[in-house]
Order: sequence, then structure tokens, then C-alpha cells
Amino acid sequence: MNESVVIRRAVTRYSDGEVLSGEDDVVTEYPLTIMLNGEEFATLVCSPDHVEDLSIGFLASEGLLTDYRSLTDLSYDDRTGHVYAEVEDVDEWLKESGSKRYFTSCCGKSRQGFVFYNDARTAKPLQSHTVGLTYEDCISMMSAMQQASGLFKVTGGVHNAALFEQDGTLLLSRSDIGRHNALDKIYGHILRSELLMDGKALAFSGRVSSEVLLKAAKMGCEVLLSKSAATDLAIQLAEDLGITIAGFIRNGSLNVYTHPERITKGDNNF
Repeated sequence: MNESVVIRRAVTRYSDGEVLSGEDDVVTEYPLTIMLNGEEFATLVCSPDHVEDLSIGFLASEGLLTDYRSLTDLSYDDRTGHVYAEVEDVDEWLKESGSKRYFTSCCGKSRQGFVFYNDARTAKPLQSHTVGLTYEDCISMMSAMQQASGLFKVTGGVHNAALFEQDGTLLLSRSDIGRHNALDKIYGHILRSELLMDGKALAFSGRVSSEVLLKAAKMGCEVLLSKSAATDLAIQLAEDLGITIAGFIRNGSLNVYTHPERITKGDNNF
């Protein structure tokens, strides 16, 4: 584990009527500034690991990187916390609309107008139907995602995301203090590795909001699994975009909110 992601802090702990002094592992918050074509574009407050993937996923989610091949250069200066990205054919309206934004670990300022202008251009309804899961598959994937996050086990202070093959194979796992950041780290890895999303499911520890759903849509995700709830707008968007949402996956139960045909009780044949 990257030592800069976790720090030891003195704490006073109360347990079973006793007050004790000790130390605890605490997750760090790190400001990462993305320089786009030589200009400051955004600062993300994040967990300082997989920052290149985070930067790529963020730019793709925001519509500034519509084709990975247009990313001509990417470098990270860990001394200053700056990522330098050179991207061809950037939409100048999107660039100016998002200039010098600051996103906290709680998602920061509202991006509603900016996001939905971009999403109208980049989020397309799915035409594929390559994923078939059972209810038990969903429960097992959620458990595997949580088990794979060493950072969560140590600090309890991060959101988790993971990508699975439909047979349950865990392909990658990412954690971050920001729930959007965890997904962008997954997205960036998908783009850099040129992974195809056919036959894959995305698991997530946070609430499925409209922004989370749209990030999944841009990845080409057919099935989004969550430990938490889904919002009404996310459900509407998932219906329109052809995405299956399964939420409240905990204690051996779950809710399927949209396109339930991808999740059944028994064996599936796709």
C-alpha cells in the first residue's frame, strides 16, 4: 500500500466503559491538480494512488477526452501534485465551462448543467446484452469487492469500486475518499488497457446517483451493482440507457431496479 495514502494519528478511544489512548490509521486527503494543455483545469481532492488512471477517467467522464487516442502525453509530478495532460481536439466550450474547478472528496460544487450538456453527447443507450448473472453472483461480487479493499479494511474511510467478469473473476479494484474518484480510477484503467466491457459487471460501494449512473454508461457498463440505494433520476436514466442497477446488496439480499432480465435465480444462457 502506498504509505502516503494512510497516516497514523493519535486518538482517544472509548470502548466498553473504558477510555484509552492510542493510535489509528487515517486515510489522507490529497489535492491533485490536472493541467490540461498547459492550463489549470481542475483540482480533485483524492486518495493519492492510481492518479494517472484517475486523471484519465475524470477527463473522459467530463467529455474532454472523447477518444483515448487523442491523449498525446500524460505525466505526473508527485512533488507538486500536478498531472499534465495533452489532449487533441478538446471541446473548448467544455474546457472553459469547467475551468479551474475544485472538487472535494464529497464531490464538490454542483456540475448539473455542465454534466448534462456533456452527457447528451457521450452517454448512448446500450445495444449489447452480454451479461447474465444470478442473484448469488451479485452478492458474491459485492463481498469480493469489499474484501479486496485493503485501504477500507485499514481505515474504513474510502469508497470502493471493482470490475468483474461475469464468472466472478475480479479484474481490478480501486478505492478513494471520493466515490466519483473510485469510479474514475476504474474508467481510466479501462481506457489505458483497452478493456472491452462485454461480459463484465461493475460493483460500487456508494449510492447510485445520476452522475454515477452516467459514468457507468460512458464505460459501456451493462450491470451496475451497489451496496447502497439508487436515486429516482438514476433509475430513469438506467431505464433509458439499457443498464441494469442492483442496489442494497447486503446481508444476502438485494433490489433490482432496472432491466431485471440480466439477473435471474438460476443459470443464465447468454
